[in-house]
Amino acid sequence: MKKIISLILAFTLLLVPVCLSACGSKNDADNDAKDENGGEEKKVLTMATNAEFPPYEYYDGDTIVGIDAEIAALIAEKLGMELEIVDTEFDSIIPGVQSGKYDMGMAGMTVDETRLKSVNFSDSYAKGVQVVIIAEDSSIATLEDISGKKIGVQTSTTGDIYATGDYGEDAIVRFANGALAVEALKSGKVDCVIIDNEPAKSYVKANEGLKILDTEYAVEDYAICFNKNDADLQKQVNDALAELIADGSVQKIIDKYITAE
Repeated sequence: MKKIISLILAFTLLLVPVCLSACGSKNDADNDAKDENGGEEKKVLTMATNAEFPPYEYYDGDTIVGIDAEIAALIAEKLGMELEIVDTEFDSIIPGVQSGKYDMGMAGMTVDETRLKSVNFSDSYAKGVQVVIIAEDSSIATLEDISGKKIGVQTSTTGDIYATGDYGEDAIVRFANGALAVEALKSGKVDCVIIDNEPAKSYVKANEGLKILDTEYAVEDYAICFNKNDADLQKQVNDALAELIADGSVQKIIDKYITAE
């Protein structure tokens, strides 16, 4: 019996070096393959947006394009990362960044005190102007005339925040995107729509009988939001953004989508 056990032990010991050698060879082969392919795969930079906001983000076929998409792509390139854009509801962007679901949010987003309680922001890369869309035969001629009217806004945008503060909760009718708000204006469900100037121009151009009130409603700075615990990524993106602003790349992208009138 002892002789049989000894033979089994001896046979097992003979197998151990073979197994170690084989396992080592597989790992070495995997490592060699990675080296041959230029090292490890690029890290992914996940950007949350709401692709209902031309010319900053919108669909061209199945692809999300626009000012924010192109600037983000250049930032990712500078950081040696692969950009992934996720289209979601606007009011889901900040919670998603807070939870770590997305690395950053970029959606024509304005820095304000309420948002600063939840996320950090990059330096500004563009200016936005909030305007009022009305029907051509509307009785609204000034911002003061909006009092007592029903105001259409996109949920959780600065148009929503400012209008709620200025005219009260009862005056606000919220929609998932600007297009739905404009449809409500056309059908008479709201008296005006407060939204960013650039998408406003697109909506007015596409819909007869609408115009933009001459007076600007608000001027704001757009920036990228980050998780408050991700100061490192915020700094990296800020540094890349500063370079892109300095070399004229950001302005070139903006000029591509927003032509001087």
